[in-house]
Amino acid sequence: MKGKVIASSDLGSIHILNITAQEFTVTNDKGDFVVPAKLNDTILISSIQYIPQNIVITETTLKLQYLTINLEDRVNELDEVVVGKILTGDLLLDIGNSDAKRDINFYDVGIPGYVGKPKTQKERKLYEADAGKTFVILPLFVGINIHKILNKISGRTKKLKSAVKLEEQVTCMNKVKSEFSNMLFADYEIEEHLKTDFFYYVAEDPKFEILCKADNDFEMYEFLLQKLYMDETENIELKD
Repeated sequence: MKGKVIASSDLGSIHILNITAQEFTVTNDKGDFVVPAKLNDTILISSIQYIPQNIVITETTLKLQYLTINLEDRVNELDEVVVGKILTGDLLLDIGNSDAKRDINFYDVGIPGYVGKPKTQKERKLYEADAGKTFVILPLFVGINIHKILNKISGRTKKLKSAVKLEEQVTCMNKVKSEFSNMLFADYEIEEHLKTDFFYYVAEDPKFEILCKADNDFEMYEFLLQKLYMDETENIELKD
């Protein structure tokens, strides 16, 4: 029995099964097929994207020796669902409607906690080495902070203070380099490592640390320009 499947798309590889005779074939890319069949055999046309059809071979079909089969698309419709909360676009309102819970902090459990700027590793080491008073005088009692005294005597406290200061200096230098490098060297064609050398040089100036703490971009930029053009003037005078 020859035949042709007509469908919206994907005509190839549609299953054509003669359930009665247990014969099987698939359509080609144009939807054509050939399958063994005789009177009263049941032909099943099946594909995942189309609604399946059962066709019984009649005498009329046998005389024609040809089947034309129109398939309908299989459409799976789902009921409307809402996943989670509906968002309105109002941030404060959406946060209020959220089921999310904030993390527990030290206030929730009734203990004191640090609320300042998080310390770096070097700052934590310095705090651990130099925290607290050297002497604590109470009625009938004098407390001595041996840990703090030993750190000072051994030079550990001084070393840690220098490390913290250097870390702050490098952090500020990198920030300044990132913000002002392009403006400062816009008219210069120099290699990147020379730009970095300039900022290391500038960071050695005592005024640099003061300006870092002031956090004034305008004053910092003026200072960098002075250092840059002052160096140029000095180099010219040396050459002359």
